[in-house]
Formats: sequence, C-alpha cells, structure tokens
Amino acid sequence: MLSIGLTGGIASGKSLLSARFRELGAVVIDADRLARDVVAPGTPGLAAVAAGFGPAVLLRDGSLDRPALGAVVFADKARLAALNAIVHPLVRAAAAQLKDDAGPDAIVVQDIPLLAETGQGPNFHLVVVVDAPEDQRLARMVGNRGMTAVDAAARMAAQAGPEQRLAAADVVIDNSGAPELALAALDALWEGRLLPFARNLAAGRPAPLAGPPSIAEPDPSWPAQAARLAARIELAAGDAAVAVDHIGSTSVPGLAAKDVIDFQLRVRSWADADSVAAALGAAGFPRRGGQWWDTGHDLAGGAGGERWQKRFHSAADPGRAVNLHVRVDGSPAALLALAFRDWLRSDDGARSGYEAMLRRLDSPTK
Repeated sequence: MLSIGLTGGIASGKSLLSARFRELGAVVIDADRLARDVVAPGTPGLAAVAAGFGPAVLLRDGSLDRPALGAVVFADKARLAALNAIVHPLVRAAAAQLKDDAGPDAIVVQDIPLLAETGQGPNFHLVVVVDAPEDQRLARMVGNRGMTAVDAAARMAAQAGPEQRLAAADVVIDNSGAPELALAALDALWEGRLLPFARNLAAGRPAPLAGPPSIAEPDPSWPAQAARLAARIELAAGDAAVAVDHIGSTSVPGLAAKDVIDFQLRVRSWADADSVAAALGAAGFPRRGGQWWDTGHDLAGGAGGERWQKRFHSAADPGRAVNLHVRVDGSPAALLALAFRDWLRSDDGARSGYEAMLRRLDSPTK
C-alpha cells in the first residue's frame, strides 16, 4: 500500500486535488469529514467536547454548534489545542481503520489540513502540499465561502505558516493559477511517480535507475529532503535504530555530488539489521538481494582488504534515489562513514580535492 499525505492551507485547493485523486483511483480519506463524524450526535467525541467547552457549543437538538465552537477556538490557541487533543486521536483511529480496509495494493491519500502542525509527515511515503499565496487564499475565503476578512485571517493564523508546511512537502503543487494547471501537475505525478512507486512497493523491489547518476551541482534542498527521509527510516526501524545518519556526498554542504541521498542506519547487531528489513521495505526502502559489503581500510580499527559486511536497501520511489546502508554501531565501517563525512565538512582542501576527483570520474574522457 502506498500512503500519501495531502495537505495545504485553508482555501489552497485540497478539495480540488482530493476529487482528482478519487477520479484516478485512489482511496481518499478526508480528515475534515472524519472530524465531523467523530463529534456527531451520540458519539463519545461530542460528549468530550461538550464537557470541555460547555453547553454553549451545542444546538438545541444536542448537535454541535460549529460556528459557536469556531468563535471560541480560532481566537484562542490554547482552546484550539484543547479541542485538537479531543478530536485528533479519534480522527487518526478512524483513518487507520479506513486505511486497513483499503487493501494492500491501494494508493491511499489522506487529506489532512493540519498534517504539518501535528508532525504526521513521517507516517506517509510521500507528502503532497498544494500551495497558493496567502492573499489569494484570503480572497477565495471571502468570495467563495462568504467569510469576513477578519474571520478568514483568523482561520489562516490558526494554521501553520507557508514555511512550516512546505518543509513537510516532498511534492508541491502550485494552485495559484487556473485549476487545470494544478490538475495537470497532479496527473503527471500520478502517472510518473505514484503508480510506479506503488508497483515497486507491492513487488518489494527498489525503483530501477534510468542510468548511472551524474554529478549535479550542490542542491540546497538536500538537507531538508534528507531530514524527511531520515524521519521515515527512524520510524520504521523503531527501537532497533541506534541512529540514522545522512552520509555520503549529499551530506556535505557545497559539494557537487550524484543526486542520490545516502543514509546509514546504525543498529546493535546483525540480528537487529535483519529484523527491521520488512518494516524498512514497507516504509519504502526495500532490501536489495545478495551479499553486500564495504572494502576494509586500515582505519577505525579495521584492516585493508577486509570485507565489512552490511545490509543494503534502496528507495522504491522512482522520484527520489536513496541508498540505505545498515551497519552495526561502532563497527569500523560505521565509524569510517561518519569520519569521512565530517572530514569533508570541516576541511575545505579535502572537499575541493574530493569534488575534483568525482568530476574526473564522472567525465573520464574530458
């Protein structure tokens, strides 16, 4: 199952993309709808809201008075947090049940307005953010929803700002123009990335590479990409993870590198390395078959010519090349990977020389 988180600020266009995802064949779980369902009349959720906020947030028939509740919580962050503490666990439980019912081969899209605010990004294989400028979103709320400018601004202020939301994004779809443009971008994402990703997950195989990657200029987004991916690896590995390290050339600021993000997962034993293989595969990092090792060096307590064994995983996502090296914590190979990275980060001459070597290897005839 491929699990996608869809989010965006209010009036950014989540409903537009959710509808298209359904048309394309995804199972869409709407957090807003679930949030209404879990506080419907007669539910424990509504009873908890009434106990926490008083009878003034109920209508005469006992149902929730949403405008009255909104007037309370959107003007008071503490009260909003109290409401979220009631509703969010109920919504997550309901979403988990719907996801389980979807089946192992489904592409499941969860439409979650507060995904960034609640730190749920690592729970998904990819997070898609639909984005539009704040002034445009404000105009949509006033023009299309009949809200006052003051109320619309308060709703926007209660959500994450653009920086926090975009930091959670693996994919950003711009909805500042005609809706057809955003839908075309989503269609291309579905065909070119999501469908192949889902097939690779179902088959338990890494995404095939189009060819050997070539040297790319330093990408300032590599650290942020690595942080999102590392969080998923750490979540999948659970207690077996001693640490997840961003290593390799993309971990060195300012260094030209092949556009492949390398990680080292440090575990306590080879038994732990093998025990987490299935969970890593389900998280989008299937294990490569065969025996894998690093060539030993007379460093970090090792000896030249030795075979330093490891487990090797790669990404099932065709849109982001990842290599995941699983090594025992404290082993010569694990120590050397960290030491080499830190040396290149701290020594300008070493970094320049290493980049020159990479460029020569990338263009041997030049």
